[in-house]
Amino acid sequence: MEQSKIRNIAIIAHVDHGKTTLVDQLFRQSGTFRDNQVVSERLMDSLDLERERGITIQSKTGSCTYKDHRINIIDTPGHADFGGEVERVMNMADGALFLVDAAEGPMPQSYFVLKKAVEHKLPVIVVVNKIDKPSTRIDWVVDQVFELLAKLDAPDEILDFSVIYASAKDGYAIKDLEDEKTNMSPLFEQVIESIPAPSGDKDGLLQIQVATISYSSFLGRLALGKIRSGSISVNNDVAIVMGDDFVQKSRITKLYQFKADQKEEVTSASTGDIIAIAGISDIKVGETITDIDNPQGMPPINVDPPTIAITFLPNDSPLSGLEGEFVTSQQVFARLQKAALSDVALQVENMGDQLGFKVAGRGELHLSILIENMRREGYEFQVSRPTVILKKENGKILEPYEELTIDVDEAMMGTVIEQLGNRKGIMQDMKQESGMVRLIYRIPTRGLLGYQSEFLMATKGMGVMSYIFSEYSTYSGDIRTRKNGVMIAKESCETVAFALFNLQNRGILFMGPGEKVYEGQIIGQYSKEDDLVVNPAKGKKLTNMRSSGSDDAVVLTPHTKLSLEQYLSYIDDTELVEITPKSIRLRKKILSECNRKRANSKSNKAS
Repeated sequence: MEQSKIRNIAIIAHVDHGKTTLVDQLFRQSGTFRDNQVVSERLMDSLDLERERGITIQSKTGSCTYKDHRINIIDTPGHADFGGEVERVMNMADGALFLVDAAEGPMPQSYFVLKKAVEHKLPVIVVVNKIDKPSTRIDWVVDQVFELLAKLDAPDEILDFSVIYASAKDGYAIKDLEDEKTNMSPLFEQVIESIPAPSGDKDGLLQIQVATISYSSFLGRLALGKIRSGSISVNNDVAIVMGDDFVQKSRITKLYQFKADQKEEVTSASTGDIIAIAGISDIKVGETITDIDNPQGMPPINVDPPTIAITFLPNDSPLSGLEGEFVTSQQVFARLQKAALSDVALQVENMGDQLGFKVAGRGELHLSILIENMRREGYEFQVSRPTVILKKENGKILEPYEELTIDVDEAMMGTVIEQLGNRKGIMQDMKQESGMVRLIYRIPTRGLLGYQSEFLMATKGMGVMSYIFSEYSTYSGDIRTRKNGVMIAKESCETVAFALFNLQNRGILFMGPGEKVYEGQIIGQYSKEDDLVVNPAKGKKLTNMRSSGSDDAVVLTPHTKLSLEQYLSYIDDTELVEITPKSIRLRKKILSECNRKRANSKSNKAS
């Protein structure tokens, strides 16, 4: 296809603002599918976790055709924890669609992705979605977008953005609120008009910077990227370089372009096309595929540094190896290294003399998604409590801070303000409107660890919170997020309903009857500050004496089930989370009660 007929656009949106639904409509209305073809919803959410959680985790590319133009659509994650995905793929775009909810307006998570678009000087089309909602405030939303772009120091040509009003659910877009609501054609027309064709010399030297790595069970590693200049064909010999350093020679075995969310094999491609390339072993994100005779590399992709780290350990609990397929430290380390190859925001470090591997990422969600993926693949391991990555400058300790935005009912505002105060949060702004209040806080990243579940309980599930990395600043001191101790199993056994019935008055149980536990495993939260060693297998004593009420049925309160993120944020420095394909357990690092007491006495003497 002619270079002038290609449009490469990135779609930017906050979580749950309708981005995936909009892409579905663009594919359907462009004639990509047959009339009788069965098409699933949320096409671009290809991962199981994306469909379950309703969020975009990995950036993906799709394509559709409208009036002899090919429109390549780059789907970007809406959560700041996956910012590494955004930084990689933004180089492939020539423009951006900024999708905002007609009631909520731009949210902090969108700020990060939009900031990257402005840094690349991409023209922006603002799409105000969900205009069919009864609580819309469209003019206010457009004003907020303008203020956000101005805050990002966007140049005048970006501030003079076009606005499209849409309802992705109902399948229409309009340029003016009085226009007839028919289909998505106004949005297609605006993309062709406002987004420029890709630049680059079609007859120049070949340059393709790898933005994403995907895997195929038949073809191995696939490198995705945009052709910056030149052209490429199957069986071409190419050079792979990183910056100015030559890496290897290789040959192209397969080329793919995109049709909707699927790959379509082609024999050649030229400047402006976004393609997937097979045949290059050990290709990495950021490397440049270039001319074999005159290799010309491109600058490496710059990625913001990680802020949170977790230690991965091989599973050494009494139940290790019973549920997982991959249990050794070498297998876990190989899987972590494979993840780091395709995710540039992830850093994996072997801890040398100490047991385990330090894995650093953008946030709790970023690391928990990695853990959940490994768990589903059959890996068994243990992880420590997440810790923030501190810096030292001019003799001062610095820690990462977040900008936190909360929307909550006025009646629940006091509780939230009290909670954030205990977590060293400082209020920056407060706005009240129609019984709702928006709070904006500056808070240490440590203060947000584990706050999501506490916030949902305080607001009865009706509050909305989102946050984005702000800066490194002065260390704010100790933050105590857990006030209660835990109940620890005394010995390896199987839990009994009678014992749990007597224990449930002492705290909150994390497991029910009939479950295998081992010495040192945490079975619940104690109501007091210190830990309590308990016997969850204690049975009812048998007697031949009869008394009223002695044979009453045991009634257990349903035990609390925590999510993986809640487990990670719940534990302290003396505890670990044991991850297996079938179970998630909490345990003490030192399983034996006697050894724990000995270690505590040593630490007390040392202090």
